[in-house]
Amino acid sequence: MQTLLRKSLFVAGLALGAAVIGQNASGQNTDAGSDDTVHWQSVIGIVQANNVVGSGTGAVTGAPGPWSALDGHVNVDLTRGKIDFYVRGLVLAGGNAIGTPGTVLQVKGTLVCDTDGSASVGKNSVLVDTPLVELSDEGDARFSGNVGQLPTVCTSEPDIAFLIRVGAGKWIANGTVLR
Repeated sequence: MQTLLRKSLFVAGLALGAAVIGQNASGQNTDAGSDDTVHWQSVIGIVQANNVVGSGTGAVTGAPGPWSALDGHVNVDLTRGKIDFYVRGLVLAGGNAIGTPGTVLQVKGTLVCDTDGSASVGKNSVLVDTPLVELSDEGDARFSGNVGQLPTVCTSEPDIAFLIRVGAGKWIANGTVLR
């Protein structure tokens, strides 16, 4: 009986060890060793009109009306300056053009680093934009590319946000569930 108990405990210990190792391995970024990657699990449209994200000269004002999105995700490699974002079904959630992108033909991704401006003397957030990409008639947009070396504040400050903005600068969607 003791032998069976020892074997059971040994197998359980091995299984627990494998689970912990597997969990740690899945949490690591295997992309050439970069550990400074942030992910937003989904993208949603702006709910509160004219909402402001960021501080000082890095403040971004939201659109005057609500937008919705069906799905999306964002990945940012802070070390390499690589941004990947995808949004699906980004459309107006009110007004006469409800359910369509209206007159918005292009969008850009914007990383808002140091949203509260605490790292700068002037209390300014830092904005990093992707180039404009097409927003389809169904509200789909995708960007994958390098935006260059990111400012240090993007890795030194924990308060960071991702917005999707129209060419004129108003934000209409944001990344949610940062991990």
